[in-house]
Amino acid sequence: MRILVTGGGGFLGSHLGDRLLSLGHEVFALDTAKDFKVRHNLGNPRFHYVKDSIFSKDMLESLVRRCEVIYHLAAVVGVEHYVEDPYSVLNVNINGTQSVLRLAHLYERKVVFSSTSEVYGRNPEVPFREDSDRVLGATTIDRWSYSTSKAACEHFCFAYARMGLPVVVVRYFNAYGPRLDRVDVGRILTIFMGQLLRGEDLTVVGDGRQTRCFTYVDDAVRATVAAGTLDEAAGGLFNIGTMVETPILELAETMIGVYAGLTGKPRCGIRFVKQEDVYGKSYEDIRRRVPDNGRMLEVLKVRPEVDLREGLRRTMEWFLEEQASLGGGADRVVTPAIARKGTAAPAGSAKAAR
Repeated sequence: MRILVTGGGGFLGSHLGDRLLSLGHEVFALDTAKDFKVRHNLGNPRFHYVKDSIFSKDMLESLVRRCEVIYHLAAVVGVEHYVEDPYSVLNVNINGTQSVLRLAHLYERKVVFSSTSEVYGRNPEVPFREDSDRVLGATTIDRWSYSTSKAACEHFCFAYARMGLPVVVVRYFNAYGPRLDRVDVGRILTIFMGQLLRGEDLTVVGDGRQTRCFTYVDDAVRATVAAGTLDEAAGGLFNIGTMVETPILELAETMIGVYAGLTGKPRCGIRFVKQEDVYGKSYEDIRRRVPDNGRMLEVLKVRPEVDLREGLRRTMEWFLEEQASLGGGADRVVTPAIARKGTAAPAGSAKAAR
C-alpha cells in the first residue's frame, strides 16, 4: 500500500515511516525539514522523501492522488512557537489541515489526523476520556493557540467524516524517544537532556508536582499504524498514551539517575524556578494530564509496553551517540534563546507531532 506521511521528516513521522516500511508499505514522507531523521531510509526504494510544504497545492494533490492512506502529522509544535508565534501555529495547523482534508475527500483517501492531549486544556477531571470537556483559558493567552488549532482541525475532520471521508483522530500524550528534537528545544525531555549534557543542574518550573504520562515512541507508533489500517477504527477518536502518571520532579530525578548510570558522570542537582520568571504571564501550565486509554486498548489492540526508565535509557543513548558524532563537548550542544534562560519548558510542552 502507498502511504503519505505529512511531517514525515520529524520525530514521530520518521518513526512512523520506519514502522510502515517494516510492514512492507511504500512511504511518501512530506516535510519542510532536512532529511536528517530519515537518512537511514533514503536508500530504500519504497521510501520517498519530498522536501516541500503542505501549502504547495499541486505537489500535495499529486501525493494524495497516488497514496491510499494519509497520516497527517505536519504541524507547528512546541511551546516556543505558541508563546512567541501563535499566528504560524494557527495558520499552518488549521489551514494546512484543511488542504489535506479537502484533497483526501476529493480522492476518497483515508486520513489519520494527529491531534494532542492539549485539546483538553486545563480540565481538572482526570483521566481524560475522548468525550471529556475542554477547559481553556482566555483567547488573550497565547498558550492556548495550539490547543485551539488542533481542536478546530478535529472539528474539520469530523465534518468531513459526515460527508463520507474515512477519518481517524488520535490524541498523543507526551510521546518521546530517539530523534526527539535538538536538545534545549521546547520539550521538557530535551531541555533536561541539554542540561545533563552540559553538566548543569536540571531546572524545574514551579514545584515539580505537575504530572504527565510519557509515552514511548514505539508504543505511540504501533497505535498510530493501527488507527490507519483497522477498519473498525474509522470515524473514531483515540487517546494514545500510557496511564502511568509521572510528576515532573520525578522525571528529573529519573533522568539524572539514568544519565549517571550511562555515563559514569557525577549526578546533577535540581533547581526550582518560577514560571513567570521565564514565560511571563503569557503561559498557563496544566497540573495533570492523564488519558483514559481504554479505546486504544480495546479497538486498536495496542498496550503500552516500554516503561519510562527503559524509554529514557534508549532516548539518552541516542542523544549521547549524536553528541559523539558531532565531536562531543558541551560547546556542541544547541542552546537557543528559550533555554539560555536556564529553565526547563513547562511540563505541557512535550508534544508528539514533529
